[in-house]
Amino acid sequence: MLELYKLAVEMADRVSARRGLANAFFLSVQTAFVGTIGISLVNLRQEPAWTAPVIALAGVTISITWWLQLRSYRDLNRAKFKVINAIEKQLPAKVFTDEWRHLTQTPAPSWRTRYAELGFSERMIPWVFALVHGLLCLGRLLA
Repeated sequence: MLELYKLAVEMADRVSARRGLANAFFLSVQTAFVGTIGISLVNLRQEPAWTAPVIALAGVTISITWWLQLRSYRDLNRAKFKVINAIEKQLPAKVFTDEWRHLTQTPAPSWRTRYAELGFSERMIPWVFALVHGLLCLGRLLA
């Protein structure tokens, strides 16, 4: 049972590492994309009117893809930790179960009301980029 537990924890850790790499990739792509658009915004004014919406659509598509991937990683990790928590019921120590209980039941610092999961803020970043793409497009169309 202990070997299965170790394997489950290692697999969960690998999923988290892959998620981190995916975030770094998408953040790099979006930053480069927005930077390139920002630098060439003056030149975009000379392009046909459809250019800005097409570029914005590409950026929003990347954002949606990123968000969907994050949601998939969240679902995968949720399933993995259900398995880990089930195995922990048969072990003398319940490391992940106890950690989660401490995070969710211990009062948060006074400036926030509860534990803020990293995944929540992580999933907001693609929408911020989608908004930036929309604003850049709007700025180009109104210029």
